[in-house]
Amino acid sequence: MQSYTIGQAARLLGVSPDTARRWADAGRVATHRDEAGRRLIDGRALAAFSIEVAQGAHTEDGETYTSARNAFAEIVTAVKLGDVAAQVEIQAGPHRLVSLLTREAVDELGLEVGMRATARVKSTSVHIDRA
Repeated sequence: MQSYTIGQAARLLGVSPDTARRWADAGRVATHRDEAGRRLIDGRALAAFSIEVAQGAHTEDGETYTSARNAFAEIVTAVKLGDVAAQVEIQAGPHRLVSLLTREAVDELGLEVGMRATARVKSTSVHIDRA
């Protein structure tokens, strides 16, 4: 069975290694030690825990609830406005996401370069939520 280090588990869960370590310390996910003394998480346990984390996730104050599951919260790097349509780019870590939406939606959200926003990907569509 595949096992993961705390750092690998953190990357897969989308949290910091400190958060993953705190969860392990609190007994939220079981760990075991390898021959080098590193704490490892069994792959099946990590898979089950990742579902628990996703189902138990709650939004912070002011965030919108949504059915879209793949969220990339980062920074708006470009806003290109046309008469009817607009293009918004978000840089989320190494990922550049581009969404084509109406100019009216961009105006209503008040999207500008440098502000925080969340791109939500569902199927082939990218939805933008103002952070």
